[in-house]
Amino acid sequence: MAKISSTDLDVYPVALGGNVFGWTANEEESFAVLDGYAAAGGNFIDTADVYSAWAPGNSGGESETILGHWMASRARRDQTIIATKVGKHPQFQGLSAKTIRAAAENSLQRLDTDYIDLYYAHADDEQTPLEESLGAFDALVREGKVRYIAASNYTAPRLSEALEVSDREGLARYVALQQHYNLMERHQYEGELEELVARERLSSIPYFALASGFLTGKYRPGAKIQSQRAQSAGSYLNEKGIKVLAALDEVAAAHHVADATIALAWLSAQPTVVAPIASARTPEQLPDLLHVQDVRLSEAEMRKLNEASAPAGNDESSS
Repeated sequence: MAKISSTDLDVYPVALGGNVFGWTANEEESFAVLDGYAAAGGNFIDTADVYSAWAPGNSGGESETILGHWMASRARRDQTIIATKVGKHPQFQGLSAKTIRAAAENSLQRLDTDYIDLYYAHADDEQTPLEESLGAFDALVREGKVRYIAASNYTAPRLSEALEVSDREGLARYVALQQHYNLMERHQYEGELEELVARERLSSIPYFALASGFLTGKYRPGAKIQSQRAQSAGSYLNEKGIKVLAALDEVAAAHHVADATIALAWLSAQPTVVAPIASARTPEQLPDLLHVQDVRLSEAEMRKLNEASAPAGNDESSS
């Protein structure tokens, strides 16, 4: 288990992504995945009020509803750390105080709980003053409806400004950042944002940890994959992607684990990362995620993966 920054939230080293619940996994299939994750000691589940409004026939909140049903039927609320988000649901866009309050009440109802462990601003809302948004989050924390708050998809300047507002006004402070970060997407986080997270002692909880499935290794030249994410994953099948897969193959073979396990282990080894987020549509996909806690990459292995995945113009051959 690892602790999220300044909180008392001890989380499993891989967060289970809830974006597939109610989308590519129905309730029965979702329960099977959740049961398998919990049986292995997993306790950290990431969802959002918007999951999965994009699927035909859905309106948003499907993932939270399934998660609420599962926790109730398994009596697991006390053993589960729930992270959900506000700001992107079709009916609750942005981070006005009114929106945050209404969205939180709806999420609590769907999750069948009276508190949210970690509540994210799903995306920055530059149209609403930070003081207003943080004031609304602070009120929920004071009422016990939210334990801690966090930010997702913020730039370094805006995250820094938000932290300054919280400190100045005595409001609840973001404890974590969720951002797009993996072996194929390093440029958005590494540098200014990572340095800010480290300096302010936040925790990084990256999403798309497996690059929409590309880092599982199943997307290869000539391979035909039937998946909702095939197009996104296939976009990485370029010169850099092939180099990364080759490095993953070599390191994975040495540890007798899957490529996905090594991709997650690389993220877990980053100093600011507490728990990357990865999804499983079936229980059979879980072991590749869960083996991360058993893998320790050597300096040479980290260097091999760093060199293969180095952002354009960034030579890491000597690092």
